[in-house]
Amino acid sequence: MYDIIVIGGGPAGLTAALYARRANKSVLVIEKATFGGQITFSPKVENIPGFIQLTGNEFADKLVEQVLEQGADVELCEALSIKDGDVKTVVTDSGEFEGKAVIISTGAKHRMLGLENEHKYVGEGISFCAVCDGAFYKGKTVGVVGGGNSALQEAILLSDLAEKVYVIQDLDFLTGEKKLAEQVYEKENIEVITGTRVTAFTGETELDGVELTKTADSSVSHLSVDGLFIAIGLIPQNEAFANVITLDERGYASADESCVAGANGIFVAGDCRTKKIRQVATAAADGAVAALAACDYVDSLK
Repeated sequence: MYDIIVIGGGPAGLTAALYARRANKSVLVIEKATFGGQITFSPKVENIPGFIQLTGNEFADKLVEQVLEQGADVELCEALSIKDGDVKTVVTDSGEFEGKAVIISTGAKHRMLGLENEHKYVGEGISFCAVCDGAFYKGKTVGVVGGGNSALQEAILLSDLAEKVYVIQDLDFLTGEKKLAEQVYEKENIEVITGTRVTAFTGETELDGVELTKTADSSVSHLSVDGLFIAIGLIPQNEAFANVITLDERGYASADESCVAGANGIFVAGDCRTKKIRQVATAAADGAVAALAACDYVDSLK
């Protein structure tokens, strides 16, 4: 039995494992896919404290190496559910693991368009975060897919960097707040294209444009862009644990900065919880907070 089981091997989960091991707790990290989470899609990262520049994969590798060096165990499998009780049992697709406390750090994945070759262009022209990657498109032409608050905020931020920004919305109107929409329309270098869907990508190895289809008459056109930011929402990965944590209407774990979830000995960290800012730095901060809270909980059992 472990002192702490961490579900999710992104920056939040790995930081939690690091802090828990530094507190001399036995730790298991369960990851179903790729260690590092969404950051691994970024070919160049320049906003992580302590590093001038590195790739997302390099950052993930350093985190994993650090956690393993500290003595944490890792399992590549998918957590399917949690059985609550004095001892927590994490049920996975390759067996069950017991722990005194569990930290859920499963993150949130970006909602994608579902088009052919979409994953091929992620990191090669397709991005999801203007704060992270906007600087790479300084003086260039970019598109933003979406018409809600997130998309409009991305477009406004990008307008200060890019020469031209296209906002592409499948509805005939923007769905974001009126004030944000007004700011978008006031920007001279932002052009809003409504009633239009992105239906294909172009470019051999890197994205160089998109195919646009008008919803009214199905007419097709091509738009040349250097980058495309998809901002049509996030999908938190919490459904499997709804029996032990409280979820909000969007599926995020309802927890404040304390990272304490609904049940005793259950904690949440990173992008899967309710929060305004979702960045590597805030995920790592959550991991530290959740780990120290979990350590206090384990100590209280003695």
